[in-house]
Amino acid sequence: MEIKSAEFIISNTDYKKSPESNLPEYAFIGRSNVGKSSLINMLCNRKGLAMTSSKPGKTLLINHFLINNNWHLVDLPGYGYATAGKKMRDQLQNIIESYILYREQLTCLFLLIDSRHEPQKIDLEFMEWLGENGIPFAIVFTKLDKMSTARAKECLKVYQEKLYEQWEELPPIFATSSEKFIGKDELLNYIDGINKTMR
Repeated sequence: MEIKSAEFIISNTDYKKSPESNLPEYAFIGRSNVGKSSLINMLCNRKGLAMTSSKPGKTLLINHFLINNNWHLVDLPGYGYATAGKKMRDQLQNIIESYILYREQLTCLFLLIDSRHEPQKIDLEFMEWLGENGIPFAIVFTKLDKMSTARAKECLKVYQEKLYEQWEELPPIFATSSEKFIGKDELLNYIDGINKTMR
């Protein structure tokens, strides 16, 4: 699938104010500074579509984008801000969980993981929560260009072994680099494949 049009629709803090449409939605989420905005911009061939920042926590809203006039890409707030106060963390958790649990149009959640880091407790717990609530999700490893191919393979293998301690079957896994456009076709074709089954 090629993205020919990507249009910003709306930002809000309440999933109930999301667009009134029956189009499938694919949401992207991850811990702060995981490279979410860069990945979204890479997928859509638009440099400034999602705001990128060296300061973690730029996305504090649910952002809807209309893609090719037939599905929505949703940029969700990140989680696990170490610098945010408890009130802010609770508010963000409520925004995220409400959208994930109650937005009927959510078709798949893409959970972004920095491929350079060993498995983090907060990510593993979030995956467990998704599993317990029956939320369809896929794992997207980011920043593959920051290390050698051999090192990247080893990091992904270690992560998968860790996941098998909790999961009998793993969700779909994608390896990406926004800088090198790695994984772009695989991700878009996965979304396209799901869309075709829904027509």
